[in-house]
Amino acid sequence: MTAPNPTESPTKPADDSSSNSSTEPTSSPSISATETVELDSNFVLSLAIVAIGAAVGFFLNLWAGLVVGLFGVFLVVQTVRIRLIFTPTALDVYKGETPFRSFPYDEWENWDIFWSPVPILFYFKEVNSIHFIPILYNPTALRKCLEVHQLPTQRSGD
Repeated sequence: MTAPNPTESPTKPADDSSSNSSTEPTSSPSISATETVELDSNFVLSLAIVAIGAAVGFFLNLWAGLVVGLFGVFLVVQTVRIRLIFTPTALDVYKGETPFRSFPYDEWENWDIFWSPVPILFYFKEVNSIHFIPILYNPTALRKCLEVHQLPTQRSGD
């Protein structure tokens, strides 16, 4: 498995000159199940946890704030290091430029993104394992990629 070319933008259509009538919103590019899409990093969750840690440390308990703040810093580092790439056949996880893990779509049983108003956790279940991933990526693009690949979903009631 090779890493996609970082100079290419896989989320943008190759030809924007065609103007066909589509039900897709014009604010987001269309994504095809046959293309490779790398999700953009999103620092909202990790920086919010750092801020909560600072507030807890300042107003309540220094040690508790330090623990929460260090967890937030850990998430900031993971946001920079870890990349999610949707290929036509699998969700690939990279650490920097190195492939780390691949999750073939045909092994997925269901998925969900918890708490729609402020997405904080992405869950998916494979045949033999369950995965929880903090939302360190663009949640809208994540949901769109999951839906484009027609992965089975089990919606929460939030």
